[in-house]
Amino acid sequence: MSTEYAWVADAMKQSVPWVSTAGVEFTEVAADRVVCTLPDVESQRNHVGGPHAAVMFGLAETASGAVGLATFNQVMSRATPLVVKSEIQYKKLALGALTAEAVLTRPAAEVVAELEAGTRPEFTVACTITNAEGVTTALMDVVWTLKPNKR
Repeated sequence: MSTEYAWVADAMKQSVPWVSTAGVEFTEVAADRVVCTLPDVESQRNHVGGPHAAVMFGLAETASGAVGLATFNQVMSRATPLVVKSEIQYKKLALGALTAEAVLTRPAAEVVAELEAGTRPEFTVACTITNAEGVTTALMDVVWTLKPNKR
């Protein structure tokens, strides 16, 4: 993980208690891309032996939030990141440990320019969840907004 963004993992674990509770680990963090892993935990499995859908969703949402934090940290004193909507597509039965890769789909400069122009910008983070063999088990898009803080 880049030392420039190592703080993001700690910030996510401190500000979102579920991240530590679930066992999410951050393996790569960059300004526009984050990779998180989640071990296979028996108590988090569903009726068919794989990670529960809520756990998969949480892993991808966590990775997408870390992208937002890493990318837009410089404006966090002026705006609060909030999820607007999410859509997940389950592609294949997930079994075992999972990895979520989250990637910003829009230039960060455009989002910041909209915020500075007084609007409430939105940005999408595309997530891919894979199993230990690298097979895609789910795809998820998370749309975030930067809500300007009231002064």
